[in-house]
Amino acid sequence: MANILLLEPYDTGSHASWLQGLQRFSRHSLTALTLTGNFWQWRMQGGAVTLARRFNQSDLAPDAILCSDMLDLRTFLALTRHRTAHLPCAIYFHENQLTYPTGKRLKHDLSMAFINYASALVADAVLFNSAFHMHDFLSALPRLLKHYPDHNELESVDQIAAKAHVLPVGIDCAAYDAHARPKDHRRPILLWNHRWEYDKQPEVFAAALEKLLALGIDFQVILAGEPIGFSEGVFAPLRHKLGERLLHYGYAEPFSAYAGLLWRATHAISCAKQDFFGISMAEAIYCGALPLMPRRLNYPALLPSAYHDLCLYEEGELVAALLRALNTPAPEALRAYIAQFDWRNLIASYDDFLDALIEKRRIC
Repeated sequence: MANILLLEPYDTGSHASWLQGLQRFSRHSLTALTLTGNFWQWRMQGGAVTLARRFNQSDLAPDAILCSDMLDLRTFLALTRHRTAHLPCAIYFHENQLTYPTGKRLKHDLSMAFINYASALVADAVLFNSAFHMHDFLSALPRLLKHYPDHNELESVDQIAAKAHVLPVGIDCAAYDAHARPKDHRRPILLWNHRWEYDKQPEVFAAALEKLLALGIDFQVILAGEPIGFSEGVFAPLRHKLGERLLHYGYAEPFSAYAGLLWRATHAISCAKQDFFGISMAEAIYCGALPLMPRRLNYPALLPSAYHDLCLYEEGELVAALLRALNTPAPEALRAYIAQFDWRNLIASYDDFLDALIEKRRIC
């Protein structure tokens, strides 16, 4: 059993779930140093300084370091080099700042993208939550480097690619099984279980609901997720229009409440232009909802190919996809497919990777 130091400057949402899953299921001893999930740009810029200070003040003696993409790994290693120079380090990319879509109030900040690049460069291994994400990141690196006037170091892209691996996000399927309930298919129940932010395009789903109302379609809606600032205004006008059709509005807690909503839903919808894995859709699929997702990003990888035409829609065709699938229950094969992402099925790959990471550094 190895001692692994987990570094997470943005301990919330999917980052927190991933960290907790690792700690719960790994055969190794994993100790986490974290910061709260606020002020993401400042966490990327300054979180490494705080976590380095905490580590230097601790008596931790790890065999390896595993951090998330929100850490400036180069700064952390520089500030702790007297204790970490001999340690192997891996970075896990939940998302990346090279290809994360911008919104009206957010422009691409090349300094954040460069932190991701430099951290990947200094790491001994670079992990991605999906093959789509790995390709997306590696394809974007040359564009980032060519932005600069000279000494672009384009060969470093191949160096990063050579140490890149895919380890999917884990799901605790048993936790959802504990709240399972039969579905009532007499009336479609449409689920939205994403962040209410621009990259998930809630306005597309809102427009689809308006169209279904205008057509007189009989359905109900679950609007789960946390209303955030300006994006809440997209769904707020629908509260009155939906009336008794609206079964839930806003963040669902505790976990049992959230799981109950997923089991209640007959259909789960995404309109995202950013989803490097698709954890919320994977959870809904496991709970028996028929997914309707754009034919892009990592979504095709969440389904057996035989169900792509049923569950994946082209740009601008969400309403047509809904009308086509409203009376279609989710095939059991979809739920079985998602079970491959259960932590109990994935954890051996994580643990074996950590063993190999440590052994390789010892040999070198």
